[in-house]
Amino acid sequence: MFNANSMLVRVWFGAVLAGTYNYSQVPNLSNLRDEVGKKLIEIGYDIENEPTA
Repeated sequence: MFNANSMLVRVWFGAVLAGTYNYSQVPNLSNLRDEVGKKLIEIGYDIENEPTA
């Protein structure tokens, strides 16, 4: 349903990068979390050991 260019994916990707949200807080809606995770991994973000707030 979602792809790398979907607006919702881009918004959550930016929010995680900015530190507003952790990857674990991305809603598990359809494939949204998977697509955000792919984009984060592409830039070297470790979704398994994310920083704690």
